[in-house]
Amino acid sequence: MGFKLVLLWTDVALWALFAALLVYVLRVRAQPTLRANWVKVLRDPAALSAGFVLMLFLLVTALDSVHFRRALPTSEGMPAGAQFYDTRTESVLDLVLARQVAMRETTYSRPLSYLGLNKESIEVDGALTRDFPRLQHGGAHLQQPEQEWAVDVTRRAFVGVAGAVVVTLLAALLMAAGLSRGHGGLGRAWRDLLADRTHYPLRALLLTIGVSALLCGPVIALMGHYHVFGTDRTGNDVLYQALKSVRTAFVIGAISTLATLPLALVLGILAGYFKGWVDEVIQYIYTTLSSVPNVLLIAACVLMVQVFLDKNPELFETGVERSDLKMFLLCVILGLTGWAGLCRLVRGETLKLRELDYVQAATAFGVSDARIMARHIVPNVMHLVLITVVLSFSELILYEAVLTYVGVGVDPSMNSFGGMINLARSEMSRDPVVWWSFAAAFGFMVTLVLAANLFADGVRDAFDPRARSLRPRVLSLLKKTKA
Repeated sequence: MGFKLVLLWTDVALWALFAALLVYVLRVRAQPTLRANWVKVLRDPAALSAGFVLMLFLLVTALDSVHFRRALPTSEGMPAGAQFYDTRTESVLDLVLARQVAMRETTYSRPLSYLGLNKESIEVDGALTRDFPRLQHGGAHLQQPEQEWAVDVTRRAFVGVAGAVVVTLLAALLMAAGLSRGHGGLGRAWRDLLADRTHYPLRALLLTIGVSALLCGPVIALMGHYHVFGTDRTGNDVLYQALKSVRTAFVIGAISTLATLPLALVLGILAGYFKGWVDEVIQYIYTTLSSVPNVLLIAACVLMVQVFLDKNPELFETGVERSDLKMFLLCVILGLTGWAGLCRLVRGETLKLRELDYVQAATAFGVSDARIMARHIVPNVMHLVLITVVLSFSELILYEAVLTYVGVGVDPSMNSFGGMINLARSEMSRDPVVWWSFAAAFGFMVTLVLAANLFADGVRDAFDPRARSLRPRVLSLLKKTKA
C-alpha cells in the first residue's frame, strides 16, 4: 500500500529548526569560545541530565512530525491510473503506537483495568444484570481476570523492569568502554565512572538513563495489553494522547520563541545603537504593546484567525491541515506579541556595547553602521538571545495550556496538554472521579517544563558570568543574615 507525504506548516518549521540546530552545532565545534561555554553546560550534572530528558521528548516530536496519508485500495469503476488517499493524516508516531490507536474502548476505564468505569446492562447466563462490563481490548487476553489480572500485571511490569536494568547496564558498559583509553583500562574507567571522577558528569547521566528506563520499561511492557493511563470519555487511550501532546508543546515552545527573534533583535539593536528619535519610537511601540493585556490581545488575534479558517474551508484537504495552520498562526501571534521583553534586554546591552573602544574605533575608521552592527553588536548580544530563548521555551508551554484551557489555544481536534486539562474539568467533578487524564497531562507537562528549566539554568550560568557569580553571593548573604 502506498502513501502520500503530507507537509504541514509546523512540520516544515520544526525540520527547519532541526537543520538550524545542526548548523549551530557545527559552528560551535568550529569556534573555541562557544565550545568552551557549551562544555560548561554539559559539565553541569542537572543540565546534562535535563538535556537527556529533552532529547527523549525531542525524539517523540520528530517521530510525530513526519505525516502521510495512506493510499486507498483500488476498486471497480475507478479511472485507470487514478489514486485516492485516506482523509485521515497519520504520522510515524501513529505507526509506532498503532496498537494504542486500535485499542479504542467505548468510554472511560481506569488505568490498567480490564473493566469499564460505569455499570451497564449486560447479559450473564441468559439474564440481564447491572455490572461493570469487560473492556474490548484492555485485559482481553485474560480468561479469568479476577484470578489472573494481578499476576499478569506484576509479571509484565517485572519484565519491563528487567529490560530497564539491562538497558542501564549496557549504557554503563558503553560509557566505561569509551572512558577506558583515557582512564587506564576498563576496570579503572568503571571505578571512576561510579565515583564520578570523569570530565563530564556521566554518573548523573547514567542515573537519569536508569530512572528513565525504569519508568518507561514497565509502561512499554504493559501498553500492548492494557491502558496504562486509562481511557477518556470516548474510549481513547490517555497514554497515546499524552505522547501526541508532546509535539504540540514543542511546536508552541520552539516556534513561538523563534518568532520573537526578528523583531526583538532588529529593533533592540537599532534602538540601542542609533538612540535619539529611533530609540524613542521603538520604546513607544513596545511600551504600548506591553500595556495591552496579553491574553486579550492574543485572544482577539486568534478569534480573527478562527473566523478566516471557518470562512475558507476549501483551502484545506483535511481537518489536520486546518488545525495545524491554526496552531502555526498561534505561534506567530505569540511571537509577535511577546517580543518586548527581549527587545528591552537587547537595547540595554547595545547601549553598553556602543560605547566600548572597539566599536568607537570602527566608527572612527569610517566603518558603516550596518557593518558595525553585524560584526560587533550582534555577536555580543547573542548570549542574551540564547538565554532568553531557552528560558521562554518552558514559559510558552505553560502559556499554551492556559490559552487552550480558556478556549483560545490550539484546535480542539488536536492533542495538547491544555486540551487534556480543559476536558478534565468536568471529569474531576463527576462521581466516580476521572483523575487519570489530568494526572497524565500534568505529569508529562511538569517533566518537560522542569527539564527545560534545569537546562536553561545551565545555559544561563555558562553564558552569563553574572548569573554564575550571583548564586554564591546570595548564599553568603543568607549565611551572614542567619549569623
